[in-house]
Amino acid sequence: MKTFIVIGGSRGIGNAIVSTLLENHKVINISRSKPELAHHNLLHYDCDILKDELPDIEFADGLVYCPGSINLKPITRLSLDEFRADYEINVIGAVKAIQKYLNVIKNGDNPSVVLFSTVAAKLGMPFHASVAAAKSGVEGLVKSLGAELATTLRINAIAPTVTNTDLASKLLRNDKMIANITERHPMKKFLQPQDVAGMAEFLLSEKSSSISGQIFEMDCGIVTFKI
Repeated sequence: MKTFIVIGGSRGIGNAIVSTLLENHKVINISRSKPELAHHNLLHYDCDILKDELPDIEFADGLVYCPGSINLKPITRLSLDEFRADYEINVIGAVKAIQKYLNVIKNGDNPSVVLFSTVAAKLGMPFHASVAAAKSGVEGLVKSLGAELATTLRINAIAPTVTNTDLASKLLRNDKMIANITERHPMKKFLQPQDVAGMAEFLLSEKSSSISGQIFEMDCGIVTFKI
């Protein structure tokens, strides 16, 4: 049984990751609200990643940083403060967590860090300027730290397409929008949180012990295929 730190595990993909990991591991969740689940392997800390000091943790084998944003606006309507806010939550928050827990995690068993990007970092889409720029920063962080820490720990990122969470609710708010999103993907589907949680579990596991510095496109074909 391993111990994993999950930041942002109260909702959406983060919550699915917590639920998945709790089947076989201890999970330390850090978020502004407590996950709506109870388990003897779950320890929760109330914390705002951008405002509060992160709690001291003595031991962990891995870290998953889940907080993110979907701020979709034309470039003329995006303020500089919105660009800064998206960069803060997606990149600076991840850096803060890694710096805080690096010395803890590197002493773990096959230590691993999992971050999150988006298909919008690879696939140019209108109105995605802020989130695409921020998540591209996450991808650069993965590549750089993967090299810097190659003998210490592994770090990878998952880049999901649209996932059925509260964060993406504006994109899936009626049957027509759901049908359009489904049709846009060559595999004629979009993601569920459990799909992404399975990939995160793999990247934390021994099965991925030779993988680092990679961005995994969970795209249902939208980036990879032209059909």
